[in-house]
Amino acid sequence: MRVNLKLFAMLQDLLPPGTPDHTLPLDLEEGTTARQVIERMRIPKEMAHLVMIDGTHLLPQEINERPLQEGDTLAIFPPIAGG
Repeated sequence: MRVNLKLFAMLQDLLPPGTPDHTLPLDLEEGTTARQVIERMRIPKEMAHLVMIDGTHLLPQEINERPLQEGDTLAIFPPIAGG
């Protein structure tokens, strides 16, 4: 199945150079979870602060258990600091 991975802020550095719109299409096996994609992309666990599928925030347990579906967009944001 194919899903789109969008990385934001400093996580964009993990994408191949020239990735358009910070979106990387991924071919994955059925049943792959967001956690498995995070591990495959070597994103440190603490850097995957906000994880969303098609705009819906995933709870920590869902990151580990909810399987991605064909055509999903998995978006990952690092922690944001500001003042």
